[in-house]
Amino acid sequence: MPDSGAQHLVDALVELGVEVAFGLPGVHNLPIWDAIDSTGIRLIGVRHEQAAGYAADGYARATGKLGVAIVTTGPGAANTLGAVGEAMASASPVLVIATDIASTLRRPGMVRGVLHESSDQRALFAPVTKAALTVESAGEIAPAVLRAARVSTAPQSGPVYLGIPTDFLVQRAARLPEQEGTERIPALDVTAFDRARTTLTGAARPLIWAGGGALRAGAGPVVGALAERLAAPIVTTFSARGLVPPDHPCLAPNPVHAPEVGELWDEADVVLAVGTDFDGLMTQNWRMPRPPTLIAVNIDAADAAKNYRPDVTLVGDAKGVVADLVDGMPQRPGLPRLTERLDRIEARVRRRVRQEEPQAAEFLAALQETLPDGAVLVSDMCVAGYWIGGFHRVPGPRRLAYPMGWGTLGFGFPAALGVAASRVGRAVCVSGDGGFLYCCGELATAAQENLPVTVVVVDDGGYGMLRFDQSQAGLPHRGVDLTTPNFVALARSFGVYADRVEGFGRAFRRLLREFSRADEPTVLVVEAALRPPLNTSPRWYRREVAS
Repeated sequence: MPDSGAQHLVDALVELGVEVAFGLPGVHNLPIWDAIDSTGIRLIGVRHEQAAGYAADGYARATGKLGVAIVTTGPGAANTLGAVGEAMASASPVLVIATDIASTLRRPGMVRGVLHESSDQRALFAPVTKAALTVESAGEIAPAVLRAARVSTAPQSGPVYLGIPTDFLVQRAARLPEQEGTERIPALDVTAFDRARTTLTGAARPLIWAGGGALRAGAGPVVGALAERLAAPIVTTFSARGLVPPDHPCLAPNPVHAPEVGELWDEADVVLAVGTDFDGLMTQNWRMPRPPTLIAVNIDAADAAKNYRPDVTLVGDAKGVVADLVDGMPQRPGLPRLTERLDRIEARVRRRVRQEEPQAAEFLAALQETLPDGAVLVSDMCVAGYWIGGFHRVPGPRRLAYPMGWGTLGFGFPAALGVAASRVGRAVCVSGDGGFLYCCGELATAAQENLPVTVVVVDDGGYGMLRFDQSQAGLPHRGVDLTTPNFVALARSFGVYADRVEGFGRAFRRLLREFSRADEPTVLVVEAALRPPLNTSPRWYRREVAS
């Protein structure tokens, strides 16, 4: 007899090489759980569907592979939307497989009141996905899964929704053939390439601005090589942190929001933008002036031009295009002088942080000195996370997961579960007390699956960033001071070892070193209040919008 639709689904996941998926069982998707049991795929059950979406995103960021979330119909599917929106904004390849009500119960143009019914479940996902697909028969399930995965992982990657009516999971049907893929990277425009090479060769003060597209393409080594040939500083966006090693002679290791680094942009006569769209958070809402000459390398010409219009656009894979630029590029003088200047900038920025924000400097130093080799740092949308996103020395690609695409509070802990499940390294999550409460029930998941994750909860008694915003505006604190649980007791009630310290001193370093090397999940609570860094909007130094 033909296989069931659920079997077709899990067969396709096996063909894709999926090793881990995240989900929550529901009455409509139980056949998937049954079919997947014999495949070797590890299906990690979470306590809320948003955690499945975030975990799939964390897995994708840590590995570069497809992250998979399997959820049920209606509210179960809808619960993933915040996480899916973050994946979309950060170009994470995530596949959300959700059941829908039985096809036999659907009536066009009518909501009949079937359990978990929505008038158009796919439409919920349209604004926050690269593609939203549904299947029309059991035989279409496997080719639809393969197509959805192909679309999700093709540059520019992003989340894809696949809806499957629940009755198709138990129907037996012959598997339909997969359709040919149509995604192709266009051939490089030779005329534009020659113009870009000539412009870079003749530049007096070139600068390379590298974004998440460069990191996802694995372009770090060629970006570093080109920067050395050009004697050009490299500025990375939040999503490209770790693209080149922190000791690279051309890397400006601090964010462009620091005035000393911003000067590099202001002085540049030619900027080579690799895999970036110049979003508002990086450009201080486009207050940075457009450079005299801008060359963009991007898989998508429209993405490259939506904020600053390039003079030359090279459409193609970042790694391949930059490698071609390196080939034959003459060595410019001035590399030692550039490195010395970048070292001076680094010293000035770090000295200012030590003088003005000594507790933040202590926090950053503790992370630098205590995290184990291979650890992946996951930060939430919190003040401590902003310091990490801007100033932590990220040791390599995919060693930092930071939700500055859509800016979703609550990302950190569940995304860290996905990182931990990938086994690429110990997951160390830094979250505020407010954000941790979004998904604190996932402590049960961490304990049940014995995931190698350490959660650092920086407890300042509320939403510290919003409290700062209200204080800056001269407003009373409303809605930002929170009643929070005893986090240590909470973690221990789930069987997760936890402890509490005050500040980021010796006790914090000792426990973080111990906890981040444990063979079990751990929680470290730190009583501390940090002031936001320069890369947060209330502290941006550029005040006027550039013309």
